[in-house]
Amino acid sequence: MNTPLKIAYLASEYPGISHTFIFREIAVLRELGINVITASIRRPANLDKMTAAEKTDADNTLYIKTANIKRIVTSHFSLMTRSPARYFSMLKQAIVLSRRGPRNILKGIAYFVEAGILVKWMQDNNTPHVHVHFANPAATVAMIGAVYGTTTFSISVHGPDIFYNVDTGLLAEKIIRAGAVRCISHYCRSQLMRLIPHRLWSKLDIVRCGIDKEKFSPRPDPANSVPEILCVGRLVPAKGQHILLDACGILKKRSIDFTLTYVGDGEDRASLEALSHTLGIAPQVTFTGAIGQDEVPGYYDRADIFAIASFAEGVPVVLMEAMAKEIPAISTRITGIPELIDNGTNGLLTAPSDTTDLADKLQQLIENPELRNTLGKQGRQQVLDKYDLNENCKVMADFFKGFL
Repeated sequence: MNTPLKIAYLASEYPGISHTFIFREIAVLRELGINVITASIRRPANLDKMTAAEKTDADNTLYIKTANIKRIVTSHFSLMTRSPARYFSMLKQAIVLSRRGPRNILKGIAYFVEAGILVKWMQDNNTPHVHVHFANPAATVAMIGAVYGTTTFSISVHGPDIFYNVDTGLLAEKIIRAGAVRCISHYCRSQLMRLIPHRLWSKLDIVRCGIDKEKFSPRPDPANSVPEILCVGRLVPAKGQHILLDACGILKKRSIDFTLTYVGDGEDRASLEALSHTLGIAPQVTFTGAIGQDEVPGYYDRADIFAIASFAEGVPVVLMEAMAKEIPAISTRITGIPELIDNGTNGLLTAPSDTTDLADKLQQLIENPELRNTLGKQGRQQVLDKYDLNENCKVMADFFKGFL
């Protein structure tokens, strides 16, 4: 890039152990010459499991909710004395938006306090633009902060949770007020199109997420005597992991050998462990708990099949990672996933909640090594063609040029 560009990235939690793609995106943008400073609403959990590079970024990140009273007071006093009209306009908007969205005046005041800290920090760092990953409360904070007039904001919209709460999440308001909007898929873009006038559709840019094709290179043949199924992700209801266990229970009834590994942790872990015992497959199922991103590739290298049975997703980065490793992938036919997986060509798709179909497809892959090999190679090619992190970050760099 010819002109140096400095921007801020804001997230609800940064770095996040389940959102490592944000950390990787920032790293590549920095390599492209963009000066990215980072802010987070709250401090991350599981920082002890993260890489040295993530810990270093954490040390240099503004954590808004942990700001002490002195910082809160000085930030807001500075903004108020600089421009009382802009300051109280920001406060007014926070109250108005709290009535439209969360309908909780205390939340509105909290967002206003956080916005003041963010805006003053951006002023101190001579950074006029902030980009927010996810159209969640962090985006609300950036939107309120922009009312002061010294900062602009853009957002990346992933979905699908925000699409279920468009009113309380103030989604249409955020899309209209944002300087630009990055959609990670055509499905995502379509959901935003239905919320805003046609004349504003041009501000919706598709910039896919991606992975490092060198880091996630084809794995060696795992040479497992018993095929291993891998599932990576938070253990939460939206991921549908009980369906995957039920499907594996069907495989056991069919006398088909397998092992299953869940990489990740979450509120559903106890329920999943209990179900594995009920189905009689507990000895074949491993739960690793939360692990750092540097440990995940080792699990990919040992996997014969990658499977996620999600009910709600954007476009899972873990699917891209597995496919880049040439692991044949099975997922559900929802939201943006069919833009990544073409059923029968570079992976397999099932209907969400269809346990039997998932079991059938797992059996198909277990019993057909040649099909696994074909789908694996085609899966990697799809990732190289559309989900290369370096190439997609170049598109993001162009996305930010509008804020020079």
